[in-house]
Amino acid sequence: MVERLSADEAFELMRDHGYVYVDVRDEDEFDEGHPEGAYNVPFTFSASGENPDFVPVCVRTFGKDAKMIVGCKSGVRSARAAKTLTDAGFRDVKDLRAGFFGTRGPFGEKVESGWNASQPIERGTPETRSYRALLRS
Repeated sequence: MVERLSADEAFELMRDHGYVYVDVRDEDEFDEGHPEGAYNVPFTFSASGENPDFVPVCVRTFGKDAKMIVGCKSGVRSARAAKTLTDAGFRDVKDLRAGFFGTRGPFGEKVESGWNASQPIERGTPETRSYRALLRS
């Protein structure tokens, strides 16, 4: 089972223990804002479903021994992505349970804050961490 973390716990692992953040949202979502230092490897595409290159790109870019935190908008895609990575043999994958924007209850109330509420963010897509660059590598 994949460990699910709060934004504060994820930030601490990145800062103090060398974890890399993999944002599994699509390229447009990533461009609008993401955790500082994050890499973009979309897990799904809205038009075609699951990204067939997701695992191969992660293997080439990070290796199966990488310490990874995966996150998305609210924790749904990243939970699936984390399971896919562990099923593919990645050994140390954790999931940002509330995602970038946080989770909401059935009446729209905020249940848990996401990354953007308290941790460093950046906008735009740094070339070396963009999906297009990682796909070409």
